Amino acid sequence: MAWQLLPLELGFGSGQTCWRRLDRWQRAGVFAQLHSLLLAKLHAAGQLDWSRACVDGSHIRAKKGEPRPVRRRSTGGKQAASTT
Repeated sequence: MAWQLLPLELGFGSGQTCWRRLDRWQRAGVFAQLHSLLLAKLHAAGQLDWSRACVDGSHIRAKKGEPRPVRRRSTGGKQAASTT
């Protein structure tokens, strides 16, 4: 659902307000902390089944091929070709 379509009757404020709050929480690391806390509690309770876990790298930039060396620019002037 688009942010601007959130019904005001829900009491969360406008779609813009909700988006700003989520953005602020994301930047503050709220969701990462919540995820870590939840995993720690589930692990302590023996409620995690790592045999069914998978890794999803869709949010990580994939670098293709070998890293290329940085091309260095010459700081010296070009030498004129001799016409002799």
